[in-house]
Amino acid sequence: MFNFEKLEVWQDSRKLVKEIYLITSSFPDEEKFGLTSQLRRAAVSISSNIAEGNSRFSHKDKSHFTEIAYTSLMEVANQLIIATDLNYINEDTLSKKKKLIELISKKLSGLYKYQRNNP
Repeated sequence: MFNFEKLEVWQDSRKLVKEIYLITSSFPDEEKFGLTSQLRRAAVSISSNIAEGNSRFSHKDKSHFTEIAYTSLMEVANQLIIATDLNYINEDTLSKKKKLIELISKKLSGLYKYQRNNP
């Protein structure tokens, strides 16, 4: 087991990836190279940056990748709102995903603060 696999925030972000893939599988075909691809890449970026950052040696590098993971998380949140605006998902689905995004957001913020304060 790699160190990043022990992080709850990484495990939660994997759950989000799976949920994003399930949601986007019902998007219209014309979104295959648009919103579907963008949402999937942003979601995968969260867990990938957590893994990459946790593999770095300096706390500054670690926190930088955690920050990138956070920005990708906000990208996913934004794109889910847009998907709702376009009626690709309903408000209930958005609300459920926002709860998971908020959970991941809090954990990423905590991880970031720890990394920045423990050089």
